[in-house]
Order: sequence, then C-alpha cells, then structure tokens
Amino acid sequence: MSYSETSCLCGGVKITAKNINPKFTVCHCQSCRTWGGAPFFALKCGTDVTLEGEGKVKMYESSSWASRGFCSECGTHLFFKFTETGDYNMPVGLFPNLAGLEMDMQYFSDVRPGYYCFANETKEMTTDEIMAYFADKV
Repeated sequence: MSYSETSCLCGGVKITAKNINPKFTVCHCQSCRTWGGAPFFALKCGTDVTLEGEGKVKMYESSSWASRGFCSECGTHLFFKFTETGDYNMPVGLFPNLAGLEMDMQYFSDVRPGYYCFANETKEMTTDEIMAYFADKV
C-alpha cells in the first residue's frame, strides 16, 4: 500500500507512514481492550514512519516486547511499537481514507470476550502461541 499522512485529534502529532500493509490485525488482549475500550484494529506500518511533534508523544512500555504511544495533549492512540524491530502498528481509524483493507489475523483469540464476534474468517493466535513466539525475542 502507498504513503499516507494523518494526525492526532488536536493536530499536535503528524504521522507519515510509507509502507502500510492493507492486511490489518485485531488484538483481543486485555491490555489492548483496556487501552482503547475495544479490540485494537492495527495496521502494520513497518519502520518507515515519521512523527512530527514528537514532544507531544508519550510512551508507555506495556510489555517486555512493545510500547504504546499516544498524544499527551489530546490522548489519541498513535501506535504500538515493537522494541526489537522498531515496527509500528497503528490504529486503522487514524487513516480514514485507505482503500482495500482486509482483516487478516486475530491475536489472543482465546481471551476474546463473548459479547462480540467478527464474521471475517482470519488466522488466529492464542495467548500460549503468542507467548511462545515472543519468548525468544525478549
């Protein structure tokens, strides 16, 4: 997918992502649901991401393998960034004009609450599968 620009609600942080993967993921873990009040719909943006207004970006180390970034002014959730690779996952909702998006993977599918479900058929990874994957990356 191509280059895309966006910003937080207040405009204090501007984001340019040059390599957005149109196959987005959904995370059902408790951290993501607590952070955003719902599952995290994430676009994989790689490392070719530019942030303007970095002084307004607040980081929170939410796990041993990643941090979350948000605007300290308006609270907009900006990204989930992997510690080892520097890859960014960004909320789908930050990029309102992307076409051709497709839900590809659901993470922590074993802890998805029973009060919602998706009709999309996707790959899924359980908590145990994810912990095993990241065990050698920490």
